[in-house]
Amino acid sequence: MRLNIFIYILLCFGLTFCKSKEKNTTEITLPKKEEVKAIVLEEPVGLNLGNKAPELIGNNPSDSLIKLSSLNGKLVLIDFWASWCVPCRHENPNVVKNYDAFKDKKFKNGNGFTIFGVSLDENKTSWKNAIKKDNLTWPYHISDLKGWNSAHGLKYNISGIPNNYLINGDGIIIAKNLRSEDLTKALEKYLAE
Repeated sequence: MRLNIFIYILLCFGLTFCKSKEKNTTEITLPKKEEVKAIVLEEPVGLNLGNKAPELIGNNPSDSLIKLSSLNGKLVLIDFWASWCVPCRHENPNVVKNYDAFKDKKFKNGNGFTIFGVSLDENKTSWKNAIKKDNLTWPYHISDLKGWNSAHGLKYNISGIPNNYLINGDGIIIAKNLRSEDLTKALEKYLAE
């Protein structure tokens, strides 16, 4: 909210002053109303609660390009993990259980629930095998196969996994670092009444 007010103030004080050639007067050129509205209402992109989640674009195991933004309208868990990560593999059954339980539910700001898996793997075969072995049946998996140097992980400041962000249907971060029963409680909290 503070950022929106700051932008509005900047727009007000950043008015364009220009001299008229015919009259020696100063005219003020105001920004159009829709320009101000678009700037003021734009959500800040970031990693804090209430921020719009940064876009993620990457290749899935079949080398097709997918985008996080293609899931707008759904509640999405952005799940950072890797096949070599023992705590991630231990958490995967809980993630699968929640996916199965909530994927077809209606939420306060989201129609259905899905998972956008982001792997910090370096080996494609290991990544694909872990997806199959752990029964990660959702269709949204990406990896640039760069491990800790993953552009996806760097964009989200990932320094440890498992790690996750829950975003609503507008792509706004509403919770993060949800494990075991905390994930279930968060999803229940946002169910439509």
